[in-house]
Amino acid sequence: MINIIQEHNLTPDAARAAAEQVAQKLAREFDLACQWQGDVLRFERSGIEGALTLLPQQAQMQIKLGMMYGMFAPAIQSKVAEKMRKVFAGA
Repeated sequence: MINIIQEHNLTPDAARAAAEQVAQKLAREFDLACQWQGDVLRFERSGIEGALTLLPQQAQMQIKLGMMYGMFAPAIQSKVAEKMRKVFAGA
């Protein structure tokens, strides 16, 4: 399980737009289906499932990897954390 927490100072609309950017990158790289459920963006495909939850001043990403993707967890976590840092913190 990959858990990433990213602090932010964005408005709810800007945070949602930032989450969309992260989701689009993940969807392209891993062929994921994404869907909003309130303030939670859920994504999945065979072997990968997770959610990006938007809270005031914080975005929380959880990714559950199947066995095939598990060996790539450090690389996936690094890429996702970097993208979240860029879009939520403006780094």
